[in-house]
Formats: sequence, C-alpha cells, structure tokens
Amino acid sequence: MSSESVVIIGGGPAGLEVARGVAELGTPAVIVEQAAFLGGTPIAENYAALTPNFESAEVAMGRMIDRVNSNPLAEVRLESQVTACDGEAGDFRLTMTGPDGESTLECGAVVVATGFQHFDPGRETQMYGYYEFPDVLALQDLEAMLKEHNVVRPSNGQPPERICFVQCVGSRDRHIGNEYCSKVCCGVASKEAIEVRQQLPDCKVFIFYIDMRMYGYWENQIYWPAQEQYHVQYVKGIITEVLQKGDKLLVRGEDTTMGRPMEVLMDMVVLSVGMEPSRGTREMAKVLGIAQNKYGFIDAANPPLDTVSTSREGIFACGAALAPADLEDTVSSAGAAAMRAVVCARAGAGAAAR
Repeated sequence: MSSESVVIIGGGPAGLEVARGVAELGTPAVIVEQAAFLGGTPIAENYAALTPNFESAEVAMGRMIDRVNSNPLAEVRLESQVTACDGEAGDFRLTMTGPDGESTLECGAVVVATGFQHFDPGRETQMYGYYEFPDVLALQDLEAMLKEHNVVRPSNGQPPERICFVQCVGSRDRHIGNEYCSKVCCGVASKEAIEVRQQLPDCKVFIFYIDMRMYGYWENQIYWPAQEQYHVQYVKGIITEVLQKGDKLLVRGEDTTMGRPMEVLMDMVVLSVGMEPSRGTREMAKVLGIAQNKYGFIDAANPPLDTVSTSREGIFACGAALAPADLEDTVSSAGAAAMRAVVCARAGAGAAAR
C-alpha cells in the first residue's frame, strides 16, 4: 500500500461513505474494521429501518457495502485494529493487528469513523429499572423487535396494549456529565412509535418528553405524521421513576403542562437513550494522538467551517466520532473528510516525489 492511500478506521455508514468517496476520486482506500462485518451500529444493533425515510437498515447498508466492495481501489480488512501510528501528514505508518498477525500500513492520510455507542441506561440517575424489569427496553432493543415484526412484552411474550417512550435518557443531564442533546432520539422515538402503530394498530403509544427537538425536515417527515396519521400521544413531562405494579409498569413523574404529578400504567417502557463516543473512538484518539473534547468525542480542530480536521495534521474524523449526529449529517461529514484526506494524501505523495 502506497503513501498516497487513505486509511479509514471504522466500517459503519461514515467509514463506508469515506471509502466510497476516496476510491471514486481515484485514490486507494483501506477500511480497517474491528468487527467481522461491515455496516456499523445499524447492523450490529439490528436496526429495523432508518430515520427518517423508513428504508430497511439492511438494504441501505447493503447498498453502501456493495459500492465499496465493487470498487477495485477499495480494500477492507475485517477483525483488525490499528495499534500504533507514526509519521506525519502525507507519510503515515500504521501498525495493525488482524487475523494474520501484525502488519504495517503506509498511507498519506487517516480518517477516524469510529462512531458512537448507546448510553447505558444503568448509569441513569433516575429510577427507570432497565436492568430490573424485563419490560423496560432501550431504543435499540425495540429496533430489534420491530425488525423481526415481533413486538412483545419480554415478561410474557404477549403484544403490549400500552407503550411509552421516555425521552432524554443519558442526554441533557448535568448529573452524569452529558449536558449535550443527542439530536436523534426524538426523531428515532417518533419513527419507532409509528412502526409500533403500523405493526400493532390496537396498541396505544405515548411519548413523554421535556421538549421535542426535530431538526430540519424531520418535523414534517416524522413528528406530525406520528400524531395526525398514527395517533401517537405526546405528553410534555418529566419521568422520574418506573416501578413494577402487578403485571404492569407504573410510570411516575410530572405532567409539566398541567403542573401536577402523574402516574400511568404501561405494558412496556422504552428509554430513548442518547449517544456517547464509542470505545473505539476513545481508543483511537489515544493511539493516533488526537485531542478529544470533554465528553470523549474527537475534537474538531477548526469549527464551525472546518468540521473534519483534528488536532493532528493529516488525520481527519467524521460522523458520530465527532459528536452526536444523524445519518444525514454523518454521510455529509464523511464526504468532506474524504475530500480533505485525498487532497492531503496526494499532496504528501507529491512532496515525497519531489
């Protein structure tokens, strides 16, 4: 592999888009992915459909994977990890471990596309009982049920009659240090609420929210259809506790519109967990020697007009490795990172030739 190539760490939506862009610009691209498959979190977590267009996650990711696999300038190394990085922009040497042992990759630029992980509801300071009650789920748990068209209560295998979503679990919470908004949870919860109503038309669905944050076109694409077409009920309130009561879940909190305490019985509770930097993002920041922000995401060096450069020249980042991001923002920043990485790699190779 020549120093004119670009190495992309991570094979999810961001990494796939970077690899496609780099290869289509005529520069060799290498994806280094620690898992045994491509597709990232949408595949690993069994997403049913993407937000906001409801396309099958498997179909959408399959299309991205095919574009990479069909390009002769793109190479994929699965079950592999970068363990060290030497050199400088235009002439990096990465040490990598994989199924065949340790090897070295030479490249002109590196793109970090290591994504995010879902917030662990067990760390929440509110008493939601995620690990205590089987009918308390997280967004990704419900995604897997929706994918299988088998939305049932884990406690008894029966379809639920009443489901509620609890927003901002692990986001906008100073007590746990995640003051930021995760941006996607309101939209994903609304998408899942619609899917529940499509699969279980008799199930009543509620969303308890602090305030709904629908960015861009999501308001017309998801929020209003959820209410007007699928009769999802949005309740402005703060949920503080979930308890078992008989074979139901007692959801306790405050209706902030009415200014009064609230207790409602549900069959299932879905926690809208936020986004945190993945373990891979944290590890690669240390291996590559690039700065992280206070939350552990990769720190963009020159925002707001340059969102993909990092603190180390020649190393770029994109997608949810930088901050919470939806798929549209993820793919957009991946395109920017691909362009910048190709320019850097070619400039470095040219300088070396001179």
